[in-house]
Amino acid sequence: MTNDQLTAFAINAGFTPEELNFLLLGFVFAILLLWGAWAIKSAYVCWASQKMSDKEFALVVIRFFALYILISFLLLS
Repeated sequence: MTNDQLTAFAINAGFTPEELNFLLLGFVFAILLLWGAWAIKSAYVCWASQKMSDKEFALVVIRFFALYILISFLLLS
């Protein structure tokens, strides 16, 4: 964007594009962490009641962390 476009955006929106980017990234990571906490908690409840094996529980945790690392790499690079 040109300087004129950046200035017009900042005046009309009340914040800069960098601040908007920071806000959207924060929202994405907050939702991802909430979803991960829910998924791991649900898997733990199943594991604790012996409806899920140790291997399946570990796979849920590993998948969440792999997804978190992948999204972090894609969005923050």
